[in-house]
Amino acid sequence: MSPNAVQTQARRPRKPRKQPPSAPQALIPSIARSCRTLASRLSNRALAWMNPGPARGAKPRPKSRRLSASKPKQITLALQGGGAHGAFTWGVLDRLLEDGRFAFEGISATSAGAMNAAVMAHGLAAGGNDGAREALAQFWRRISLVALASPIRPTWFDRVFGGYSLDLSPSYAAFDLLTRHLSPYQLNPSNLNPLREVLQGSIDFERLRRDAATKLFIAATNVRNGKVKIFETAEVSADVLLASACLPLLFQAVEIDGEHYWDGGYTGNPAIFPLIYNCRSPDVVIVHINPIERDGVPTTAREIMDRANAITFNSTLMREMRVIQLVTELIDSGEVRSDRLRRVLIHSIEAPEVMDGLGHSSKLNPAWDFLAYLRDVGRERAGAWLDANYERIGRDSTVDIRSRFA
Repeated sequence: MSPNAVQTQARRPRKPRKQPPSAPQALIPSIARSCRTLASRLSNRALAWMNPGPARGAKPRPKSRRLSASKPKQITLALQGGGAHGAFTWGVLDRLLEDGRFAFEGISATSAGAMNAAVMAHGLAAGGNDGAREALAQFWRRISLVALASPIRPTWFDRVFGGYSLDLSPSYAAFDLLTRHLSPYQLNPSNLNPLREVLQGSIDFERLRRDAATKLFIAATNVRNGKVKIFETAEVSADVLLASACLPLLFQAVEIDGEHYWDGGYTGNPAIFPLIYNCRSPDVVIVHINPIERDGVPTTAREIMDRANAITFNSTLMREMRVIQLVTELIDSGEVRSDRLRRVLIHSIEAPEVMDGLGHSSKLNPAWDFLAYLRDVGRERAGAWLDANYERIGRDSTVDIRSRFA
């Protein structure tokens, strides 16, 4: 062997000996596998929660009845807003969809009602009545899931002594105080709104605008001129729904096409006139969230605020009802004969004694047990209304408008 070869061989570096891993290092792969397994299980649990099925041991949810050979009764819906109380409307819609004897020509809605309306119309376009029921269930499950990250939640004091309200929650009290002194532009300068992701995950807006057979009329309040703005189906987007639900003390005004909007409840909760002008069906079924009448005089600051809010968010509806009653009387008496005027048949589904017992703060309580409770109440009231009034739909109003609204 040449000296150069010996020298090259000598310079070749030796491979370091592989040292056995220390005890902590040996645990790392095992810990990583455990973390991946746990993450997978949590992910599966979250997906199962976001797509709820029947509870263990419960009877499967009945499928919607197929429409009979006779023509379905065509109706329109008017859905009020009310935060988490909108789960009552979810229950009403679920029962009407399950019944299967209706075609929904149009829906006029505000705030939480607007979200129910858009989710329902999307579900109808994607999968008929059962698709709409499933879409509504998933939407409200998502709402409850997102709320788990919120510090404003009912305490066990609220659950034991306050029902479903948040009046005994320190976090709610602090938040309520802050919103009276600081605007959402100061409290939330980044303008974060978790509802946007919930809506985008629940509704295919492009498909809704393209395929929805049910006409949508979503109310919002123009901040600049104070007028009601009605967004129709071709305009509906996440921004439109957020604008309709934009309480000005909680959220920054939503800008759409250069204009800014607040909650539609100030100018139409809900608006009835779009259904009269744009739909052929004479039947308008109003789903009430805010009780019109309450016994007794409120005496505490919170009771006074609750009643003032209810009066404010019912005022526009009551004015429209008075006009409808006046036009109906003029038509019935023969004093007005015009093709442009027609009789409107009004129906109501509500649970005033239940809603009257819920404080204003419960509208910010999206806990699943509360939402499920309101859903069940809505289903029960809708079922009772169907049993009592189905045969009268298309013939006459099932509400005495004069005594109720005038």
